[in-house]
Amino acid sequence: MRLVIFLLALLLIWLPLAAPIYLLGRDPNSVSLLTMVLLYGEFILLLRFWGKHVYHQRHLLRQYGLVRTQRFGLELLTGLGIGITTVLSLFGIEGGLGWLIWQQPSVFLPQIILEGLVVALAIGFAEELLFRGWLLDELQRDYRLPTALWVNTFLFALAHFIKPLAAILQIWPQFPALLLLGLILVWAKRSHHNRLGLPIGLHAGLVWGYYIINVGNLVKYSGSVPDWITGVDRNPLAGIMGLLFLGCIAFWMRRRSLQHQGRSPS
Repeated sequence: MRLVIFLLALLLIWLPLAAPIYLLGRDPNSVSLLTMVLLYGEFILLLRFWGKHVYHQRHLLRQYGLVRTQRFGLELLTGLGIGITTVLSLFGIEGGLGWLIWQQPSVFLPQIILEGLVVALAIGFAEELLFRGWLLDELQRDYRLPTALWVNTFLFALAHFIKPLAAILQIWPQFPALLLLGLILVWAKRSHHNRLGLPIGLHAGLVWGYYIINVGNLVKYSGSVPDWITGVDRNPLAGIMGLLFLGCIAFWMRRRSLQHQGRSPS
């Protein structure tokens, strides 16, 4: 019930401000970006109000795992390194097997690398504070940890399919990988004293690596293997190889999470 009340409050605050932007804006991309920035800014402000007046906690963001410590920064950098190394290794192996061909970048590569880092950190921060911060905390207040884990993971994956039906039908093969990624990110948080540094960094690293490859147009698939192996619609998350790489990370993160909770990883 608290989740519904929070979301309704957020929409009631956001809609009166977003409606004029939608009505008066001419560029759809600018309108979408501006309204999403507005929504997220109001989300953070509402969190502060929520913590103070509902839970009587002045520092709710700390409860979510967002802290200003050196360890948090190191964990963020570690996750960033793991994420981008995973993506580059995936494409490197596929290139070595002859499944894709590396190409000269079609744009100025350093610019793409920097742009990708900014975009990836923004996405990683926003989605992790929302899903592994606020939503996971709310679920864990009412449910056992395994239940909260699976509900959080399912909602995270489902949120990526809030699109027109044609787009959903095109990207539905990503769903298993999104479920696996959701599990990884919860385990990453739980394995590091519920800090968000590692999940933010890991999430951002995966986005960053894919951004560089995709926007830089660095690879061309040879067609020597089916798309369901390398990734449907050029998305590595929608292929067997992507699932295998995520599976290795999931095994490692789950093991660390169970060890942190004092349980056997078997």
